[in-house]
Amino acid sequence: MKIDLENKVAIVTGAGRGIGKTIASTLAAEGAITVVVDMRRELLDELEEEWRAEGWKGASLTCDVREKAQCEQVAKDAVDRFGRIDILVNNAGVAGGGPVETMDEELFDRNHAVNLKGTFLMCKAVIPQMKSQRAGRIVNSSSFAAIIPSYGGAAYASSKAGVHSLTRVLAGELGPYDITVNCFAPGMIPTQMNRFAEADDARKEALLNTLSLRRWGEAKDVANLVCFLSSDLAGYVTGSMIDVSGGKFATQMPWMAHRAAE
Repeated sequence: MKIDLENKVAIVTGAGRGIGKTIASTLAAEGAITVVVDMRRELLDELEEEWRAEGWKGASLTCDVREKAQCEQVAKDAVDRFGRIDILVNNAGVAGGGPVETMDEELFDRNHAVNLKGTFLMCKAVIPQMKSQRAGRIVNSSSFAAIIPSYGGAAYASSKAGVHSLTRVLAGELGPYDITVNCFAPGMIPTQMNRFAEADDARKEALLNTLSLRRWGEAKDVANLVCFLSSDLAGYVTGSMIDVSGGKFATQMPWMAHRAAE
């Protein structure tokens, strides 16, 4: 069984670095014509060099997903250049927080504007094209924080829980057009945003002790899932949030199994 994305047209937001970049590269390597989207032109310029070196097909577009007109322009450009939109991966996101009592309103708004509203606007922009095709795959970035939030995580966790609910609603609305909508919930994957890799040894130990697979995840773990959800193999999967966390808190104290196995 082979995942075949040859000549599928994909849009990946927040693709300039981190998990988004790995998702975009994985889709491109599988044959998808991949439109990489980010706010930062300098990151897209670097990606363009990689695309040329690998011989991958696609384009790079700047976009602030908080802006409706810019999201609509991305969808229009993709259709004008490549004729269709088969896959949308809403990966663009921000984090940041603190106790509700002391949190700045602007920080709360930014989390929701990028993580939730940005996902809403990009979905809204591609839906007419996907409906006209009567086919499509939408994959949204939620978070393990939407399952179990952390102290100080009200802004981020609520925005990502909103992504989960939005995903389920869209799955129902778009099912009649054979458009699937799913989301993924990453766990312990070190990125520039979460800075897990920079934690002190005690903090790292505490974090790893929450995992059934007691190791850090990799961006490729998420990209492989997105690749599957974007393919025809996942044609009967919709409205789901898939946990990509190495079994975080699958049991109450997963570290006990690793201690017993020593």
